[in-house]
Amino acid sequence: MLTITYFVHGTTTDNENDIATGWLPGELSELGIKQSKELSKLISNQKFDAIFCSDLKRAIDSAKYTFPEQKIVIDERLRECNYGDHNGKLDSFKENLTDYIDKPFPNGESYKDVEKRITEFLKNISIIYNNKHIAIVAHQTHQLSFEVLLNHKS
Repeated sequence: MLTITYFVHGTTTDNENDIATGWLPGELSELGIKQSKELSKLISNQKFDAIFCSDLKRAIDSAKYTFPEQKIVIDERLRECNYGDHNGKLDSFKENLTDYIDKPFPNGESYKDVEKRITEFLKNISIIYNNKHIAIVAHQTHQLSFEVLLNHKS
């Protein structure tokens, strides 16, 4: 059995301004840097066999602050949902997120597309890291996908 501990990246400047970063790199805010460093202290007694991370800057930076002494494996399948035309825009569109479960965001992807990426990721790592404990630093969308896939949530 694979054990996964999941961490969402620290707060970004976009989060603080209600902007949906999507596939844009994003910058951790001062709060996000502080959160990532504090998390490092909180989990210092835990051992992880591998650390996986989204390929977007905000997640990479969070992972580097949280796991400064460990190798971080960057995996593009852990990238945030592509909000298409909404990347970098105010996140008021998120009021109707259920509209995008099966239907892609304009010029983007759907949540089912994200779920497919996570399914592929899980298939790969569950073989290689069987009976291991891994950490993942990524995005809220993926946290929801893991809930759907592993905990059978709707």
